[in-house]
Amino acid sequence: MSGHSKWSSIKHKKAATDAKKGKAFTKVANMISIAAKSGGDPSMNPALALAIDKAKEVNMPKANVERAIKKGTGELGGAQIEEVVYEGYGPEGVAFLIEVATDNKNRTVSEVRSTLVKGGGSMASAGAVSYVFERRGHIEVREKEQSLTAEEVEAAIIESGASDFSIEDGYTLVYTDPKDLMAVKKSLNESGVNTKNAELTYIPTQEVLIEDTEKAQKIMRLIDALEELEDVSNVFTNLQVSEEIAEELS
Repeated sequence: MSGHSKWSSIKHKKAATDAKKGKAFTKVANMISIAAKSGGDPSMNPALALAIDKAKEVNMPKANVERAIKKGTGELGGAQIEEVVYEGYGPEGVAFLIEVATDNKNRTVSEVRSTLVKGGGSMASAGAVSYVFERRGHIEVREKEQSLTAEEVEAAIIESGASDFSIEDGYTLVYTDPKDLMAVKKSLNESGVNTKNAELTYIPTQEVLIEDTEKAQKIMRLIDALEELEDVSNVFTNLQVSEEIAEELS
């Protein structure tokens, strides 16, 4: 909707700050370990290749990456990391999907539930909110980092096999079918497009528009609190705000 911004378009502006957090390595290592369960060779495992790309973005040392892969393949033994998606509601009925990577689900669900309640939300049963999201591949293209013209970038996106794209405040957000994410990223890179933050995400098909700054800030504080939990990998919502409020939140 013109004149409005989803949480996802606010989120990419926080990426540089979030990457500096001490917990970034833990989150990415868990992502690698989960992906490596399907095989430790990134050339044969697109999910692992994607996770290793994420490790490079946060400057994770190679030794950490190799250790995370071995943990996922079982070579190191110990408790296995599991991926779980919890559902919940935030203030004003905003839907939350919370991806976690954990070796102790009882501990993690307790932390997630407590954080939701403290932030004015609640846990939801499986399927209660997930139906308003669809799984998509997501790639960022930052205008200031391109040697190509805007027209050339757009042509490369169209030819890459991407399913859709949008342009927001110096960013082009490219969307793909989940299975096509790595192929689209490769096509863009080969066309000379510099890509960032390629990942699988959840895109809301129904949104909750918040037009009050104080209410939006309360929801954002809850998102931040959830993302601070060590086991939480990603937080997705169907929050939508005005461009003015988005600027304040950013």
